[in-house]
Amino acid sequence: MEMVQIIIIMAAFVGAATLAAGVAIMFRRPAEELVEDRLTSLTGNRGQGIAQVKQNSGILNQPLDGVVSPIEEFVSQFLNVRNFIEQAGLTIEPTKLLFMCGGLGIGSGVLWLLFAPYKAVAPLLVLVFGVAPLVWVFLKRRSRLKKFSAQLVNALELISRALRAGHSLPAGIQLVAKQMDDPIGTEFHHSYEEQNLGIPLEESLEEMTRRVPNVDLRFFVTAIILQRQTGGDLAEILDKIGRLIRERFQIHGQIAALTGEGRLSGIVLLALPPVLFLVMLRLNYDYVMMLFNDPLGQMMLIGAIVMQVLGALVIRKIINIRV
Repeated sequence: MEMVQIIIIMAAFVGAATLAAGVAIMFRRPAEELVEDRLTSLTGNRGQGIAQVKQNSGILNQPLDGVVSPIEEFVSQFLNVRNFIEQAGLTIEPTKLLFMCGGLGIGSGVLWLLFAPYKAVAPLLVLVFGVAPLVWVFLKRRSRLKKFSAQLVNALELISRALRAGHSLPAGIQLVAKQMDDPIGTEFHHSYEEQNLGIPLEESLEEMTRRVPNVDLRFFVTAIILQRQTGGDLAEILDKIGRLIRERFQIHGQIAALTGEGRLSGIVLLALPPVLFLVMLRLNYDYVMMLFNDPLGQMMLIGAIVMQVLGALVIRKIINIRV
């Protein structure tokens, strides 16, 4: 009996330590940021933080070895984690993110099994906490790409005015990098640095479309490549692309207003079964456990999950109108 208690105490300690490590990795500031803050405090340049330093350094801050860990290499078969993090504008290593997912998932599951009464909820808790860091990166990525789309129109107008004033295209790209905020300023700064280091401008712009999967940006890059091959008034082309993007934003706003009721109905319908499951689990635990213990209940549970996923896909297909 004492041995069982020792094992339980050790398992609780490992679970708590793993959960704490995952949370600490998520919110820990990078070492280079701490060093930069120390240097700026000594030099008096407090207004320039690590984000500005990385923007000035550009591609020069990338590691030269490019070593990929075995875990990242395995996960890259299903998801390009490095590209995913880069599109979110984060500096965390993919291996750290994966360890964060595992630490939070396993730690929360062990703690729930040791101290919570409803043991059947542990797998769901492991799944939720294990996927939470990826969801956080996904939300950061979506917010960054959305902000980039909103800034692109002003960037095109700025380049067009620079061309009409007699500046070259690289000078216009540099102007966007200096005048506009992140993320579009940082991305254009990367492209400007790459062409300064000898990479052709077309390749540097195509690399930016890889970092930022945006349809309007692809239009912009394609127009520049065609103009440099065939000639033409690039300023006028950029004005037309900017006008097209503005019209698309207006159409998106109208669609969002028309499909608002459908989105709200979808959220309510998709959230109702899980909420009702948790309520019944709290009110009548033995009644809900029949879904897990009885073979017929297991089949019904699998069928309900499949129908829930199909319903979510159908609702998404109805309200997601591509322009």
